[in-house]
Amino acid sequence: MSAEAVRALFDEWERVWHEGQYGLVSKCVAPAYVRHDESGTRKVTPEEYAAELEARHKARPNTRIVVYDHEFTADRAWFRFNLTWTDAATGEQRSRAGMQSYRIEGGKLAETWLSVLALGSAWPDIGRQERWTSRR
Repeated sequence: MSAEAVRALFDEWERVWHEGQYGLVSKCVAPAYVRHDESGTRKVTPEEYAAELEARHKARPNTRIVVYDHEFTADRAWFRFNLTWTDAATGEQRSRAGMQSYRIEGGKLAETWLSVLALGSAWPDIGRQERWTSRR
């Protein structure tokens, strides 16, 4: 896969996150998507992950991911980002800063490693990209 094809994959992945186009998950995610995050390591199907994302967005309205830095290769990608959302119970704005890397196989997201900082964390608002895949 070329870096441009990986860029196109993440343009679609951003539509899933920011526009709620959960039907694109099966186009973006491998049949067994391995996730390494705060809750441990697990495998999910595209259908399971689409349902998780939809539930997460309902629980965390106005979810936005702002990317500050990224890199794409033929089979890898990483992002430095801020995640923001509205607390459904209090209406307060919440945030977490993080880094995420991906392994791509067969043109789809096959594995990811996610590391996020504490609730309330945020990267300085320097270098904010217009879109996830914007050129720096």
